[in-house]
Amino acid sequence: MSSEPRRLSIYSDGTDHQYSQFVSPLLTHLERTKDVLIHTSTYLVFIAMVQVATVMAALSIEPNPALAIIGLVTFAVYMGDRIADVDTDEVSNPGQSSFVRRHESVLSVLTAAAYGLAIAISVLGGPVALGVTLIPGAFWVLYASDWLPTIGSYFKRLKEILVVNSVIVALAWAISLVFLPLAFADAAFTPVAAVIFFYYFLDTFVNTEIPNVNDVEADEAIGVSTLPVVFGVDRTRQIAYGLDIVLVGFVVFAYLRGLLGSILTLAILVGLGYALVLAAFVGRTEHESRLGIAGEAKHLVVMAVILALTAGGF
Repeated sequence: MSSEPRRLSIYSDGTDHQYSQFVSPLLTHLERTKDVLIHTSTYLVFIAMVQVATVMAALSIEPNPALAIIGLVTFAVYMGDRIADVDTDEVSNPGQSSFVRRHESVLSVLTAAAYGLAIAISVLGGPVALGVTLIPGAFWVLYASDWLPTIGSYFKRLKEILVVNSVIVALAWAISLVFLPLAFADAAFTPVAAVIFFYYFLDTFVNTEIPNVNDVEADEAIGVSTLPVVFGVDRTRQIAYGLDIVLVGFVVFAYLRGLLGSILTLAILVGLGYALVLAAFVGRTEHESRLGIAGEAKHLVVMAVILALTAGGF
């Protein structure tokens, strides 16, 4: 008979004690990390930088500080918006609202520091780079603040106006994503750049409206008009289909006109196919917030296809 004491290593459900003691804290840590990435919009920072890298690849621009600037501005603008809307987000996203309230002081400092650093770096690219860097912040002020005098009782913020709200967001990011790399490279705005600009503009418009499906009750309560609020979820899904199909036709047309290379065209079309699949779930899933994140992740799919085709010598 062995003198070594018996180790009680199995729960009644068959789970190893040591395994559980290791995995449980790990899962808790991963869950907290996920919350931070989502609630602070940090995941959008990475996606925005991938979008800039895609622009650079499409326009044959060498990597430049636009990558870092876009990342910093993305964090600052989205985090600032979440701080400003912390009260209204309690209805549609209580977890995010609670997180922002708990860390509001730190997040406010980080938001200001991020935009300040972005502006400081942009000076290296000259006045055009500086101006483009200021655009997302300026557009956010137009979008979210009460700068516009009330006309009767119709609206106070551009954020409340149907289509205009999403157009402002789409325009701000399309300008930044395309013109900032061009400014640092001292390159001209070519027809190819125009194609990429329109692609990002319309794509961002769609990605802005899809998450609004999850915010219908909150938006109605505060008087914000979005496609889901005005037209309903089913019609919003149909609009998303239509706009993505328009982009498919536009990209194919640009390729046939010789404006886009085969690798970039195929990558974008794969991404749009992915977007069409996601659009089918709009209003048909209990995880609308995840659907919005998945929509943003389309740009990771596009870059993955570009890298795979390039590595394969396509």
